[in-house]
Amino acid sequence: MIIGTSMADMALLLVDASEEGNQAEFHQDGQTREHALLAYTLGVKQMIVACNKMDDKPVNYGEERFQKIKDEICVYLKKVGYKPIVIPFIPISGWEGDNMVEKSDNMPWSHGPTLLEALNNLTSPKRSTEKPLRIPIQDVYKIGGIGTVPVGRVEAGVVRPGIIAKFAPVSLTAEIQSVEMHHEQLPEAFSGDIVGFNVNKLSVRDLQRGYVASDANIQPASAVKSFEAQVIVMNHPGKIYNGYCPVVDCHTHTLRANSFTLRKRITEDLAKFWKQILST
Repeated sequence: MIIGTSMADMALLLVDASEEGNQAEFHQDGQTREHALLAYTLGVKQMIVACNKMDDKPVNYGEERFQKIKDEICVYLKKVGYKPIVIPFIPISGWEGDNMVEKSDNMPWSHGPTLLEALNNLTSPKRSTEKPLRIPIQDVYKIGGIGTVPVGRVEAGVVRPGIIAKFAPVSLTAEIQSVEMHHEQLPEAFSGDIVGFNVNKLSVRDLQRGYVASDANIQPASAVKSFEAQVIVMNHPGKIYNGYCPVVDCHTHTLRANSFTLRKRITEDLAKFWKQILST
């Protein structure tokens, strides 16, 4: 879930309209809350909310039920950091096909787009093609007749055959022989593309998930001893303190931090204050 979300440009949040399903998904530890928070934390700014199972018998395509769920979701999404006013909320039935591709006669009160229309209305994010090459490795495969093929999303820059790739943090280098996406070889791939690229002189044991590929000749990626981050804490069961050792998920890599130093504590009220100041 974390790796997939870290490579996404948008999020489609599916909410169960049935009473039983909604209570299970949207309670304090439910997956709906977890997925929304995870998407925002990993930088997914565009979201569509689809309220599914509107064909459930007790729901019966009811506008009142949809509005109640929408109001609850809006409160939580605003708390997370999203702006609900720009998020399409679409009542659908995946089973019956209502509002998926065409407008549903069962919900004449719904005046928004269908799910397909909402997806087509999304805007493509700005790509960082002018920046130095960075590809966090998701997996590494050995393919017969080709060799070692790391796979990952191009987060910045352009990748093409002939580049000497450097893999951080181990400082291994290898020439990129070919670049492939959807089983088609490409002359180059750009920021936002998920690709596989064949490298020579390296085995699958030399590389692993979490390494970052870059161009060895243009500002290659390097390891750092420390970094500063703004951390959002919600419903943490214990205490966070100086010396705390959290598990850090960064793109495709998961590791335990050696040390954690609190520089500043921002309460929810103070965060709202600064947010208002910065937006004016």
